[in-house]
Amino acid sequence: MFGRSKPDVQLKTPEQIARMRAAGQVVARTLDTLRAATRPGVSTLELDAIAEKSIRDAGAVPSFKGYHGFPASICASVNEEVVHGIPSRERVLAEGDLLSIDCGAVLEGWHGDSAITLPVGEGRPEDLEMLRTCEEAMWQGIAQLRPGRTLGDIGHAIGGYISRNGDYGNVREYGGHGIGTEMHMDPHVLNHGRRGKGLRLMEGMCLAIEPMTTLGGHEVHQLDDGWTVVTRDGARAAHVEHSVAITAEGPLVLTAREENRDKITQMGFVQPTW
Repeated sequence: MFGRSKPDVQLKTPEQIARMRAAGQVVARTLDTLRAATRPGVSTLELDAIAEKSIRDAGAVPSFKGYHGFPASICASVNEEVVHGIPSRERVLAEGDLLSIDCGAVLEGWHGDSAITLPVGEGRPEDLEMLRTCEEAMWQGIAQLRPGRTLGDIGHAIGGYISRNGDYGNVREYGGHGIGTEMHMDPHVLNHGRRGKGLRLMEGMCLAIEPMTTLGGHEVHQLDDGWTVVTRDGARAAHVEHSVAITAEGPLVLTAREENRDKITQMGFVQPTW
């Protein structure tokens, strides 16, 4: 069905990558819908219901719901919550909150996975600058997704950008991952690393690139709910993610949203189907 660069890393054909882009478009449209619905007074459970309807209306299935027992279709992480926040009726968004939404969908057996962080209302300047740094670090990491480069090149690009652009925490316990016929696959993709080190990248690999930054230290811990990851010092956090295919021509962002069109052109990446 597909080749492998080593026993546990999938290589996809161009046809399979096109099917992953279709799954990625479901995720992209869902995140656009959630962005428009995010405002003060909305609960994260309401956002979860919107996401599930958007995914299922597209003929796809939420990747997250039921995954190792996760109870929702999105992860909704607020302020000091870094990742894996469980949507709830009680968590009502307020002006000035910082919300991370992680969304996954599987369409005809292929997964898409992407995350955005957005301010609720106007947003605090320090939050917006941290978010800008997190997003640009992701793009710098994606730029390394070319045949012949290494996992260390990705981590070095992400971590280096974060460290050069502010006194931000770079979360180390979590990172990106392979993606394809499963949501989480080998290899694990660190958000720090050394150039030239680690697994060599090959055409047909598909990776989710997802930096996580904080306004404080990089240490995190998991809450008693078994899912929600928060900063140890209570500092606010940002998390962004795109699923990307490695092609001979360069990175192809599988979960690209319309708002990413200019950035993809600027970076010289392969243009996805829109």
